[in-house]
Amino acid sequence: ADGFGFEETADQQAAIDAVVEAMKAGRPMDRLVGGDVGFGKTEVAVRAAFAAAMAGKQVAVLVPTTLLAQQHYQNFRDRFADWPVRVDVLSRFKSARDNRAELDRVERGEIDVIVGTHRLLQEDVKFKDLGLVIVDEEQRFGVRQKERLKALRAEVHLLTLTATPIPRTLNMSMAGLRDLSLIATPPQNRVAVKTFITPWDASQLREAFQRELARGGQIYFLHNQVESIERRARELAELVPEARIRIGHGQMPERELEQVMLDFHRQRFNVLVATTIIESGIDIPNANTIIIDRADRFGLAQLHQLRGRVGRSHHRAYAYLLIPEGKAMTADARKRLEAIASLEELGAGFTLATHDLEIRGAGELLGEEQSGQITEVGFSLYTELLERAVKSIRDGKLPDLDADSHHGATVELHIPALIPDNYLPDVHTRLTLYKRIANARSTDDLRDLQVEMIDRFGLLPDPLKNLFAMTALKLEATAIGITKIDLGANGGRINFSARPNIDPLTVIRLVQTQPNVYRMDGPGSLRIKRELWDADARFVLTRELLDRFRGKAAP
Repeated sequence: ADGFGFEETADQQAAIDAVVEAMKAGRPMDRLVGGDVGFGKTEVAVRAAFAAAMAGKQVAVLVPTTLLAQQHYQNFRDRFADWPVRVDVLSRFKSARDNRAELDRVERGEIDVIVGTHRLLQEDVKFKDLGLVIVDEEQRFGVRQKERLKALRAEVHLLTLTATPIPRTLNMSMAGLRDLSLIATPPQNRVAVKTFITPWDASQLREAFQRELARGGQIYFLHNQVESIERRARELAELVPEARIRIGHGQMPERELEQVMLDFHRQRFNVLVATTIIESGIDIPNANTIIIDRADRFGLAQLHQLRGRVGRSHHRAYAYLLIPEGKAMTADARKRLEAIASLEELGAGFTLATHDLEIRGAGELLGEEQSGQITEVGFSLYTELLERAVKSIRDGKLPDLDADSHHGATVELHIPALIPDNYLPDVHTRLTLYKRIANARSTDDLRDLQVEMIDRFGLLPDPLKNLFAMTALKLEATAIGITKIDLGANGGRINFSARPNIDPLTVIRLVQTQPNVYRMDGPGSLRIKRELWDADARFVLTRELLDRFRGKAAP
């Protein structure tokens, strides 16, 4: 911990503690650490790797690109320099013979931490005593690759780092199949990236370049077509003659690409025109402007990762998303760009993943599909059904999703029952409170919520009092097996479940003593004929009937 050059944020410390505790727990850990780009997830991985190495276990660090492998290798090696922890990297930048020698040392247990790309997942990679697998930039790996990881050994701990978890992963962690730690607090002095969506505009681009170069910064220009990248670089050189421009893409010879990246890191030139090879974790604090050509062609997670390449220091950073003129964009592309622009505050990655989950669906949990059609059920209900199934299986029961949901009875008294917007103007807070009221499990929960709302927003208006009163009636009705209460100005009806928790004699006596008011309408429905002009009359009658059905009132 002393080798960490920054102060841990509270979330970061909590994630570190949770990971270390889980590793001590005696069963395989499967934890997802979600934290925005540059929020310090790597530090969580470093501490976990250290704990595993000190316990005599080997650690595999899996990253999507060779450049990122190189960077992680340097980070881990520097942090463990004062400790007896041997770190090495499998890399395309080494000869095949060197890589083979590394693998032999891994098999003999002479290397404690090995960093590599999906090369680490191949059959010929054998570990002497693997204890922890760390997957960085998890959204870049396929399902097969990730399941192969788990097959490495049943007792292996798995720590996954991601800025925007892909829908299937996010969905699994929400369903309690994986543990989730969120790092939502940015490091001190971090400023959000200012995002602009704009068509190609030479004067605006020139201004963006000049602003960054004037403060001694560097610029990423992302152009994701290798065949036209040189032409684009020439156009930029004409637009901004004072810029020193170099090109980087994945089809260049590896040594040459590595040299370009190192030179950019050492500030030997100030504009890097590149493909998405820059997407993964290359950390250049001095680069604070990114311009993304044809941003409509990228996925949400990709845009977010790319935007995260800048703004890694205390300087204000800028992201320009260039889109085609006119209407040459799909509806989904427009939605993605709106989502990314609306969430420019720090820590938006997790929120974006939830947008992505709703735009695309979650995919199969046990299969390999990574996109699906949740919209048919609605995401919250889907998560809830999944939660109930997981809970049943943990309790050793078969999940019965056809059983009545715990949503319980419906109470409709035909009166205003809502949170008025002049009482609470913020839509998001209103929705959150509606959900909390609907999810209350007891009258005590409701009372606590009322106290909280009075404390936060002032005395409750009548429509909100009605909402609380009706929710309380709903809880009581559900407990005794009533499925619906519907009362209006001229009466209404009460529906019972197939096996209500009510003495049938109580209902029979009611019908016999007041036949003009009550009569049975089929086996499961009580009809009520009575004038109930105002809300009070409806509440009083409902309360009386519920008390009677529960055996509280005199027959």
